[in-house]
Amino acid sequence: MKKSRRYDTSHLIEDQFEPGSNEQTLKNKLGIINPAEMDKREKEEQLRAMDELTDLFDRDHRFTAADICNMHKIWLGNIYEWAGKYRQVKISKGDFSFAFPEQIPKLMAELEKGQLHEFTPCHFKAQDDIAEALAVVHTELVLIHPFREANGRVARMLAILMAIQAGLPPLDFSDMTGAGKKEYIKAVQAGMDRDYKPMEKVLTFVIRKTLRIR
Repeated sequence: MKKSRRYDTSHLIEDQFEPGSNEQTLKNKLGIINPAEMDKREKEEQLRAMDELTDLFDRDHRFTAADICNMHKIWLGNIYEWAGKYRQVKISKGDFSFAFPEQIPKLMAELEKGQLHEFTPCHFKAQDDIAEALAVVHTELVLIHPFREANGRVARMLAILMAIQAGLPPLDFSDMTGAGKKEYIKAVQAGMDRDYKPMEKVLTFVIRKTLRIR
């Protein structure tokens, strides 16, 4: 994920790299400098967090912006000081820029009052309706990109929790690589025009794969 250099943010801990990492890992509580080791640790913490989150949020829970921050903190709080806090740096992917930091609190409040209120708790029965609910919430959250790191992953964690509310097993996102990742990125970008159909297609595939439907 590329960070904007339009203004000096080097005083922010979220914008600092771990000394000795050659700017490969962000400054962290564990002093990890190897990216592979960091990936492994984040995955371990994510598995632990998902177990905790499935116990924390029941089937009738309506998710809020504070819940999403809490999810991020429960997952990454043992690794990063800024876990669970809205980012203060501008970030982009290629030529695509996500929301400016100063817009994030407002946009997250709008997400809570809008899509989260409409689609959670996720009690939809039809697979198409579930895919739509997941697609809209997921796309909007990723476009906001509220955190310094792990936005896509925390959005997938929320999708898993919503799917569980709808009576599905934990979703299998393992195909989000290669061609699948390219399709996913295009689906996120289509969401800029409120076109959620590409993301619905992606998540329908994920649901069908999870249920072993061919």
